[in-house]
Amino acid sequence: MSGSSHGHTPAAWTGVTIAFIGFCISGAFVVMAKPAGFWAGMVVVALGGVVGLTMRGMGMGMAPKRGARTQAGAQAQG
Repeated sequence: MSGSSHGHTPAAWTGVTIAFIGFCISGAFVVMAKPAGFWAGMVVVALGGVVGLTMRGMGMGMAPKRGARTQAGAQAQG
């Protein structure tokens, strides 16, 4: 996976970092038995996804590789 540069973009790092913080918030509030805090953490997790997708849309993510699928399909048929 290290050869494919999977997830090595500012959009991926930012989205995952925000989601990780949200999971930590939710986990802390589960231990404290505070449902409102748990759901606030889940909102932060969702926000991480939105931020990551927004940054990807702004060009900070990895561009899709369109040629790789076509070549793999041609090799399988050939």
